[in-house]
Amino acid sequence: MTWQQIDKRLQDKLGASIYNLRITPLQCVSFASDTIELRGPDRFFCSWVADNYMTDIQAAIKDYTGRKPKIIFKADDEPPKTGASRTAAKSEQLCLPTINKTPTFVRTLNPRYVFDEFVVGDCNAIAHSACHALAEGDTSFGRCLYVSSSTGLGKSHLTHAVAHYILENAPGIRLNYLSAQQLTSEMVNSIQKHKMESFKTRFQSSDVLMLEDLQALAGRAKTQEELGSILDILMESGKTIILTGVQPPRELSNITDGVRSRLSSGLITTITEPDTETKAAIIARKARGLKITLSEEQVWHIAERIKGDMRQVKSALVGIKAKMALRGQAADVEMINEVLANIVNQLKALDPAMIRDYIARQFKLQPEELLSKSRKKNIAFPRQVSMYFSRKYTRNALSEIGRAFNRDHSTVVHSVRVISKAINNDLSIQGQIKMLDQKIRAKFLT
Repeated sequence: MTWQQIDKRLQDKLGASIYNLRITPLQCVSFASDTIELRGPDRFFCSWVADNYMTDIQAAIKDYTGRKPKIIFKADDEPPKTGASRTAAKSEQLCLPTINKTPTFVRTLNPRYVFDEFVVGDCNAIAHSACHALAEGDTSFGRCLYVSSSTGLGKSHLTHAVAHYILENAPGIRLNYLSAQQLTSEMVNSIQKHKMESFKTRFQSSDVLMLEDLQALAGRAKTQEELGSILDILMESGKTIILTGVQPPRELSNITDGVRSRLSSGLITTITEPDTETKAAIIARKARGLKITLSEEQVWHIAERIKGDMRQVKSALVGIKAKMALRGQAADVEMINEVLANIVNQLKALDPAMIRDYIARQFKLQPEELLSKSRKKNIAFPRQVSMYFSRKYTRNALSEIGRAFNRDHSTVVHSVRVISKAINNDLSIQGQIKMLDQKIRAKFLT
């Protein structure tokens, strides 16, 4: 009788997800008729398995041997018991699965961002499947995942869902889930308090690391250096890593080649804007959640009008619900259009790249010329104008606008000041900017 036979029975009984997460890390140290010794990676892991899967393990053993031997769990991180410490060790309890030697850190979670509330379509199917698999401990997609998408298309919903699933089903796992900005703040705080060793230990001992908005690391050399070290250790240890950003790794600016390489070491998938059918399903589900009754035709009408950021959906539905309550009547197309007129025109999908490309054409230039390092006036001025309008008509941060031109945020600030000053001091430029402003409004905002 060998442990391999018991192991196979457990795999069949528990399924691949739980088996990979909870049984695979165990090693059989000794297999005797009356005692079986199993070794796990640490004490809280052993305690969690003992509390939750002892019955399954004993049943699998009994099916093969007809006996019920004593099962002893030993942990790799358990200190050797010698001399006086041996007596004290007898009374020492295993760590509870919810109490980690290295604590879990999870950013505030949206209670509605769970897998059951996520609408799957062609635009996000791979990202959803990969996140769900990793949450369950299934490594079919590998252990490292990078998800990119524009704002409001579901990246955060998926990462929140992974965190919810892990906290509910495997609380003993050391999970660190935060944004890149939070990582930078944590590191700066640790440096100031001379606690960098504690910082490194916390993140390097993660079982699961989830890091959002990687584009925020642009130009932050020290944070990138620490992140590279953390990723190296976690990858070598076979830990789970989920990363997100508004761009895939190859398009992130001001990121070192070493970090870019690590970000690209696993599955990379992009969530695109949902098609009308998927948007309609999202709208119908959110409407039910808000207790709003809409016909199928009304749902599709909203889906066809809203583009880009799906957060507009909630804004539209809340507006419709408010008008229904105010007027004491059911929603109709006229009411829906009134609400959408205030949302779609305000939030129409305008981004710095669209403005950059349009302004380039107005000046008879190629968009690539505005991305170049050239400081010639016939290129520098249109570049500054593009940044000025990007600041005026988009909600992107200065650093995001800068990245659309291969520049940093300080260049954007300078460009906005230059054009603003020129408008006040030069009537010719004032007229030119006014004409371009009218053209942008006519093309994109009506």
